[in-house]
Amino acid sequence: MIIYGTALLAACHLLGLFLGDLLGSLIGVKSNVGGVGIAMLLLIFARLYLHKRGLLPQETEQGVAFWGAMYIPVVVAMAATQNVVAALRGGPVAVLGALGAVLVCGCVIALLNRGGSQQAWQPEAETPQDPLA
Repeated sequence: MIIYGTALLAACHLLGLFLGDLLGSLIGVKSNVGGVGIAMLLLIFARLYLHKRGLLPQETEQGVAFWGAMYIPVVVAMAATQNVVAALRGGPVAVLGALGAVLVCGCVIALLNRGGSQQAWQPEAETPQDPLA
């Protein structure tokens, strides 16, 4: 059933939030550090594990696939709840970190675009083998 995929997500989400809080306390931050990301990684690993063992019915996999597609909107929603004003008041480190991340990503994208071939990849056509040759 599709609802089992949602239940698997809920279990991964709760475990991810717990691990994110634990990680935050270990590094001395009074906040959840990467709980949503940890939850989505747990969901991916759980899906792969269950699929490999044949324990994941098609309907459940559809529920997991739905939440996997929702990953980006969930991350955007979580990021929107962060206190940006406090981060900017905290010093220029947040601004420099954000600008650095944008510049690095832009450079990597530019390198990938220049390094790729201009023609679309097409598989090689199979040539029939001459059995007499």
